[in-house]
Amino acid sequence: MKKAKRCSVFMLCAAVSLSLAACGPKESSSAKSSSKGSELVVWEDKEKSNGIKDAVAAFEKEHDVKVKVVEKPYAKQIEDLRMDGPAGTGPDVLTMPGDQIGTAVTEGLLKELHVKKDVQSLYTDASIQSQMVDQKLYGLPKAVETTVLFYNKDLISEKELPKTLEEWYDYSKKTANGSKFGFLALFDQIYYAESVMSGYGGYIFGKAKDGSYNPSDIGINNEGAVKGAALIQKFYKDGLFPAGIIGEQGINVLESLFTEGKAAAIISGPWNVEAFSKAGINYGITKLPKLENGKNMSSFIGVKSYNVSAFSKNAELAQELAVFLANEKNSKTRYEETKEVPAVKSLANDPAIMKSEAARAVTEQSRFSEPTPNIPEMNEIWTPADSALQTVATGKADPKQALDQAAETAKGQIKAKHSGK
Repeated sequence: MKKAKRCSVFMLCAAVSLSLAACGPKESSSAKSSSKGSELVVWEDKEKSNGIKDAVAAFEKEHDVKVKVVEKPYAKQIEDLRMDGPAGTGPDVLTMPGDQIGTAVTEGLLKELHVKKDVQSLYTDASIQSQMVDQKLYGLPKAVETTVLFYNKDLISEKELPKTLEEWYDYSKKTANGSKFGFLALFDQIYYAESVMSGYGGYIFGKAKDGSYNPSDIGINNEGAVKGAALIQKFYKDGLFPAGIIGEQGINVLESLFTEGKAAAIISGPWNVEAFSKAGINYGITKLPKLENGKNMSSFIGVKSYNVSAFSKNAELAQELAVFLANEKNSKTRYEETKEVPAVKSLANDPAIMKSEAARAVTEQSRFSEPTPNIPEMNEIWTPADSALQTVATGKADPKQALDQAAETAKGQIKAKHSGK
C-alpha cells in the first residue's frame, strides 16, 4: 500500500476451538527427525518481531531447528524476494499485503499451502479469501486492518458526531475557515474514495459465480461510482478540503492537520494509532459514517499474511511454521505486542482485544468492507483511478468524464499486460 493504500477484518464472529488453533497439521515422527538441524529464515515486518519471539522459540524447541528472524518493511518484501529468492539468500517464510498475492503467484514467487480445512476455518472469510488464487491457498492471515474515523474529542464530542457523510459536509461547512477544518479524507485516492463510490453501487471488479474477480468487468465509472465521485467533488469545490491534501503529499498534510488540532475528524487507519497517541491528541475512533441512501461507507480490508517462498528448500517445515505463527494462541500474543488486529474469528470478542477502541472500530467497520482485490490486474487500476479523482478534486474534469477515461485506460493496460492469462 502507499502508506495506507497498498497496505489494504472482516466479519469477526463465530468461535472456534482453542485446541484447533493452537496446533497446525500433525506431522510424523520421521518428518520431525528429518527437520533436525535445519534453519529457517523468516522475514517479519519492521518493529514487529517481538510479536513472534515466544512463538519462534517454542517452534525451535519443538522441532529442534533454528529460526532466524529478519525485519523488513512488509510491503517491500516481495520486491526483495524477486532478487534474493533465486540467489538462495531469501526467506522461507515472509509477510506481505494480501493485494500482492495474485501478482506474486503469477510470478511464481509463492508456494501453495496444503493445510486442512479446519485450519483455514480459523480465520475470517474475507481474510482467508485474500490468500486464495484460483481456489488455491498461498498464505495464512496474521493481521487485518481497515480505514476508520478518527475524531478529536477536544473539538467534537462522541454525541455530536454526524451520522452520515452528508451531515459531515454540513458540519464542515460551518467549521472550515481556511485554517481549521471539520472532516477530511484523501478522496483523491481510490483506496479512500471507493468507500463512497461503492456505497452508491460502484466497484473495482465484478465477480464470477465462484467468487473470483472478473477483470473484464470494471465498475469504477458506472452510475453509482459517478454519483459517489460527485459527492466527493463537493467537499473540494466548496473549500471544505484544503488544496494541500491532493496528491502524493496529501497524507502528510492531512495527518499534520489532525495532530495540530486543526481538523475535527479524518479518515485514517490503525497504523496511525501510535503516532496520534504520541502527538498527544485526545482522539476517539469509530467506524465510517453512513451515506444518505442508508448504506454505511465501505472500505478495503487490508490483510497481512505469512507466506512460504517458492524458493524455500524446507517448504514443508516452512509451512508448519507459518501455520504455527498464525494460530489462535500466537495471534493473540502477537496482538498484545503489536496491537495489529488478528484475523482469527474466535478472537472477535476476546476482552484483551476488544478493550481497544481501535480494534473495536476496525471490527465494526469490517462488517461493511471487502478485501482489496488481490489479482494482478489491480495494479492497472490504482494510477488511472487516482489520476481521475485528482482531476475531479481540482475541478479540471467532471466525474463521469474523468472516471470514463480512467476505466478506458485501465482496460487498455489490462489487455496489454495481462491478456496472455
